[in-house]
Amino acid sequence: MTPDGQQGPLGGGHVLLTGATGFLGQAVLERLLRDWPDTRVSLLIRGRGSSTGADRLAGLLRKPVFAELRKAMGNDAFAEAVRQRVNVVDARLGSSDVVLPDDLTVVIHGASTVSFDEPIDEAFNTNVRGVKDLYEAVRAAGSAPHVVHVSTAYVAGARKGTVPETSLDHDADWRTELASAQRSREQVEQDSRRPAALRRALETARAEHGKSGPQSVAQAAERSRAEWVDKQLVDYGRLRAQSLGWPDVYTLTKALGERVAEEELTGVLPLSVVRPAIVESALRHPYPGWIDGFKMADPLIIAYGRGILPEFPGLPDGVLDVIPVDIVVNAILAAADTPPPVDAPAYYHVGSGARNPLTFRAMHENIREYFTDHPMPDGGRGQIKVPVWDFPGARRVERLLRNGERALSVAQRALLVAPANSRTRRWQDDLKREQDRLDFLRKYAELYGVYTEAEVIYTDNRLLALHRSLPPERQDEFGFDPAIIDWPHYLQKVHCPTITATMRRATSGRRSGAHALPAVTESTDGQLVAVFDLEGTIVASNVIETYLWARLADLPRGDWAAELVDLARRMPRYLSAERRDRAEFLRRFVRRYAGANEAALARLVQERIGDALLRRARPEAIRQIRKHRAAGHRTVLITGTVDVLVQPLSVLFDEVVASRLHTRDGVYSGFLEAPPLTGEARAAWLRRYAGTAGVDLTRSYAYGDSYSDRPLLEAVGHPVAVNPDPQLYRHAKSRQWPVAQWTAHTLPAGDAMVETLA
Repeated sequence: MTPDGQQGPLGGGHVLLTGATGFLGQAVLERLLRDWPDTRVSLLIRGRGSSTGADRLAGLLRKPVFAELRKAMGNDAFAEAVRQRVNVVDARLGSSDVVLPDDLTVVIHGASTVSFDEPIDEAFNTNVRGVKDLYEAVRAAGSAPHVVHVSTAYVAGARKGTVPETSLDHDADWRTELASAQRSREQVEQDSRRPAALRRALETARAEHGKSGPQSVAQAAERSRAEWVDKQLVDYGRLRAQSLGWPDVYTLTKALGERVAEEELTGVLPLSVVRPAIVESALRHPYPGWIDGFKMADPLIIAYGRGILPEFPGLPDGVLDVIPVDIVVNAILAAADTPPPVDAPAYYHVGSGARNPLTFRAMHENIREYFTDHPMPDGGRGQIKVPVWDFPGARRVERLLRNGERALSVAQRALLVAPANSRTRRWQDDLKREQDRLDFLRKYAELYGVYTEAEVIYTDNRLLALHRSLPPERQDEFGFDPAIIDWPHYLQKVHCPTITATMRRATSGRRSGAHALPAVTESTDGQLVAVFDLEGTIVASNVIETYLWARLADLPRGDWAAELVDLARRMPRYLSAERRDRAEFLRRFVRRYAGANEAALARLVQERIGDALLRRARPEAIRQIRKHRAAGHRTVLITGTVDVLVQPLSVLFDEVVASRLHTRDGVYSGFLEAPPLTGEARAAWLRRYAGTAGVDLTRSYAYGDSYSDRPLLEAVGHPVAVNPDPQLYRHAKSRQWPVAQWTAHTLPAGDAMVETLA
């Protein structure tokens, strides 16, 4: 029996529901379980990874939407009701093994991709091909159910004026469009592999990742190629939709999905098409404010509350057609229980724009009032003051975006070559926040601008008639007249408190700075290792400075000027090599050792340079090394500095891997004995070492300061960026690695050198 006491296809029937794991599908399932106790439900849920459809149902039933029902029934009774009434059809649409029950009375098809910027092939496969697959399977099952096809009001496309509750008026051929969309990926993939495209990807990857090594370059180039493919397919979908009169690939494919439903079912099975507008949190049921994830308007509301949305394209008098999810669910189930004739499909718009319009200006006023009364915390720095929109229009917003993006690009390029220090890292953080803000505004202006500038009303006369057909005593609980919505109450007391709750908890504490260093866990089996870079990480020095200590100490003072002039003359070439490849720089630079006496340099290090190196060591680094040793970890130093120069630090480490100079008759030739360990070579050495020594890298540690250390840091479970250069800092922040600021409490580099050589 139905809630109004009348016998319909829902009461005592068998419902096939698709999309049950989605926002709307969860709510439909909950309502069926609560209010149609004699109705059985089959859910089309395909397995995902190692989880079966039944596994996913078990997870679904633990969600908050079922909490009130579970409490009212009791856990045991709820579990028994699900066992007796709910069945999972675990299959993928389009596969040959889809077998549906043969006694279905209602099919509610709510599964779809709802992304506005989906690649065209994926959107068509789900929203068009998936519809065809399902309805072919329904017809093959042999029953005669009433099919409720859940669409969207925005299938009407980009237009102005009123849109009636009828079949769509367009001549787009879904078969042609589907076939073209399914071929698109292969075509774009081929384009992405052409020499010109690959050359661009490699040039960009070398410029950004060359210091890490050739595999890092190749991986970055391939990521860039794949991202380009997806972007092209997203653009393809958006442009094809707009060329046919729809704002995006979502609305185009939903419109074509409706046409598939009409062609497959009209004259064969009763068909009702339900078109919700922008579905948001519940007004009343299962409880006020229930929502699952963020929906269309929510990212904009939260961004506004966080003060990162100073303007947004939109018409102040345009209607933002928002509708609570429980009103939509009631409409779907009422439509499901009222089948039309098989040759006359029924169409229903479920929105608020016709009977209870919410303008974009009114939306802004309500959320501004809410955030003024209940401001968001500013990460320990007080409270955020929200902006006032003056609705400048899409063109001005686009101009502001372009100007901001150009300025940001210039600033980011400058910072990547700036010195690495706390000030430039603060500037990078500021630029990252600005980049996120601009990216957000750009994305949502492109995706949602058409919806906030809409001059269209979706009439709902048929929906209102369906609502009024309910017995008066049932209309309050099971009705769906949007006129009952009190917008200030709903937005300020129900919706905004719900969607901001998680964000408030996350930002209510102190402002987060750098991530804390990972805990150094005890190890008694020798399976953990702590790997340290030297220059910039342990010591406030570099290869050039340590060379000068050694070279000038061995020269008469009268020859210092010539040495320094020659070094300055060659410095641009050294720096250019360093930017391209750390190993290339080291090979070039160690040529300066040609002719030096091996024994004399070792004696010089022992008598004078060793002390200077130790004075340049960072106290935090020494403490961290000792902490790892005390915890039973193996400590390893990997550096491009010549081995004889780092001998004073060897007592801190179980293993020292440094560059070794080739000698002939006790004199350095200016060449290396073996390729230096830089970039990917360090990670390869560490993996080989771990395999030989029985080290668990997933629990081990690494510390580095340069982007060339990235492969080494990525090889362990606990990477730490120490005083990172701009490129490594950006990467560390994107990966949420700890960033340590270790200082050297000693003389400045020049003074330390003078003291050493005096």
